[in-house]
Amino acid sequence: QGGARIMIDEGVLDAAGERVVAAYALHVISTGAPTGFAATRPGPMLAASDAVEVTVRGRGGHGSSPHSAADPVPAMCAMVTALQTAVTREIDVFDPAVVTVGRIEAGTAANVIPETARFAATVRTFSDASHARVRAAFERTVHGAAAAHGVSAEIDYVEQYPPTVNDTDEAAFALETARQVLGADHVFEAPKPMAGAEDFSFVLRNVPGAFVGLGACPPGTDPATAPMNHSPQAVYDDDALPHAAALLAGLALRRLGAPLAPEAGSPLAASTAE
Repeated sequence: QGGARIMIDEGVLDAAGERVVAAYALHVISTGAPTGFAATRPGPMLAASDAVEVTVRGRGGHGSSPHSAADPVPAMCAMVTALQTAVTREIDVFDPAVVTVGRIEAGTAANVIPETARFAATVRTFSDASHARVRAAFERTVHGAAAAHGVSAEIDYVEQYPPTVNDTDEAAFALETARQVLGADHVFEAPKPMAGAEDFSFVLRNVPGAFVGLGACPPGTDPATAPMNHSPQAVYDDDALPHAAALLAGLALRRLGAPLAPEAGSPLAASTAE
């Protein structure tokens, strides 16, 4: 379930003797932006993530006589397609959700109707309201399809991470700091959130702060087509490290009230010149 929640439960936010006033996270990205470009936005930055396992239980039999069995396979298929319809028909397009079924399991032979079928899905939402609606729709759709097909269904629904929601003021603070540290031409406000998820979301539920993305796409690679984070083809530019260190230091200094040095607007250029 992520280390952040465990650390919070153990008192990390109050370890210094008083609660921290703000928190920032920095995450490199292998696609979407060249090395050293930073982006964040106010409000939702990343999605909530739920993991769902569904077991459909029927009655096995011979494939030549489906009328004497209760086939869980077509019931499972109906559930998978109905879940996509539920998202498009029941969820506000301006508060979106994603339901992706990534694994399906059933049967051992072409002529045998299995007793059980299983599928696993990930659910992504960007608000607590949408999260509640999607979960209710998911459970109702699965159980309704099961009843229609004369089978039963068991749902193991695990809420993993809430949405990562940036504080409006802290997002603006992070953007301005990034402009001072990295240069205004290397900073932009992200036009929309991403559907990935982060355990830093638990931190932002306790203190104001912002989650910032930092480009690490190598030179000569098109950020628009570069493989995404977690892809086995993803490549990261190590030159992102000094940019990340400078930005984290700048955020800490400014939040503590210390002015950045006059040359802080181009620390990396100064370092390169040396």
